[in-house]
Amino acid sequence: MQLELTRTYYSKGTNGILSYEGRPLCHTIELPWKNNLAGVSCIPEGMYALVKRYSARLQWHLWVRKVPGRECILIHPANNAIKELRGCIAPVAIVTDPGCGLQSRNAFNRLIALVFPALERAQEVWLIIKAVNS
Repeated sequence: MQLELTRTYYSKGTNGILSYEGRPLCHTIELPWKNNLAGVSCIPEGMYALVKRYSARLQWHLWVRKVPGRECILIHPANNAIKELRGCIAPVAIVTDPGCGLQSRNAFNRLIALVFPALERAQEVWLIIKAVNS
C-alpha cells in the first residue's frame, strides 16, 4: 500500500493532501520546512515505511520509519503544528491556515481505518512525500 502526501510549504507551516490510489483521504498539517532541524521542521520529502505504534500519551498511532537525521516521527492527531508537533504529521479534515486545521481526530480515525488493517495483514505501507509541483 502506498499513501502519497503532496505538500505546500509556507513560512508558518506546511499543508498537504494525503491520498491513496489517487483519491484524497484528508488534509495534513506540519511544521514549516527549516532544513530538517529536529523539533522545528517538517521532515524531508522522500519515501518512508509506516508501522503501528502505541504510547500511553497518544494511544495507537503511526510511526514514520527511518527519517534521515530524525527520531520518533509520528502521524497523530493535532490541530496546530507550532503548538502540538515537533516534526510529526497531523491529519486534519479542514485546513484553516498554514500549519493549522480542524477535526484532526476525525481525519486520523479515517486514516487508521484504512492503514491498520493492511498492517495487521503484514502488508507494507509506504508514505511518499513530495512537493505540490514535483
